[in-house]
Amino acid sequence: MASTCTQGIDTGFVALGYGKVAALGVLQGITELLPISSTAHMRLVPAVLGWQDPGSAFSAAMQLAAVAAVVSYFWRDVRALATNSIVAMARGQLQDPWFRLALWIVLATIPIAVAGLSASKLLNTCNSPLRGVVVIGWACVAMAVLLGAAEIYARHRRTIGEARLLDAMLVGLAQVGALIPGVSRSGSTLTAALALGFKRDEAARFSFLLGLPAITLAGLKELWELYHLDLDHHAWSVLIVGLVVASISAFVAIWSLMRVLERFSSWPFVIYRFVLGLVILVGAMAGVL
Repeated sequence: MASTCTQGIDTGFVALGYGKVAALGVLQGITELLPISSTAHMRLVPAVLGWQDPGSAFSAAMQLAAVAAVVSYFWRDVRALATNSIVAMARGQLQDPWFRLALWIVLATIPIAVAGLSASKLLNTCNSPLRGVVVIGWACVAMAVLLGAAEIYARHRRTIGEARLLDAMLVGLAQVGALIPGVSRSGSTLTAALALGFKRDEAARFSFLLGLPAITLAGLKELWELYHLDLDHHAWSVLIVGLVVASISAFVAIWSLMRVLERFSSWPFVIYRFVLGLVILVGAMAGVL
């Protein structure tokens, strides 16, 4: 179905209503934090079911649900990172490991902030070519190959305590790739962290902590833009339902991801992404998607 545009911003989620948005909130929450691309699922599922495309604005705003889940799950890390780095800065202890990690996270967020602002009109505009199913399908396949390569060739031995500024910047640069629908922010950063030799669970932890500023800023930016569209109370209540449901499902997703990485590997996600990409590409060629 065609997208609904309001002042150039895709607001298709409003037409879906509470039930469908709640269902998509579950889907968004699960796929946002798993390395399988939330955008691919948010384009594929509505298309298969014949629903309105919820639009990129909905997906971006839903990132705040991911923030809530990450902060809740990694609360000890987030609290220690915030309090210890502030104390270290106040005391002038600039070599404190917590302060350095906080600084590195800020520096690593700069690439995606610059790229995201530069490409925001192209990314969030109605009928953006980057949200085309073929682009998403190829992105899924490409990231499956890269994640698989990281599993095969990297030595998974390092911890966050051994991280350096270069590691943070490389993972931050990988995060820029997530601006391409189908790549997946968690997928690109997890792949980069694994390729740098981090243990699987440490790679996920590094990925989520480093991504907090980016997904927070992206979600708040989208909410700010939606606020200026003068949406009615119905539209906001629909969005809030999606956020609440997505927050709960995102927490379950992050818990599941950490269990899989601690006990197994990322191969289930590699295989799933590859098959998903092929399904999308075949569906596009057959004219179904």
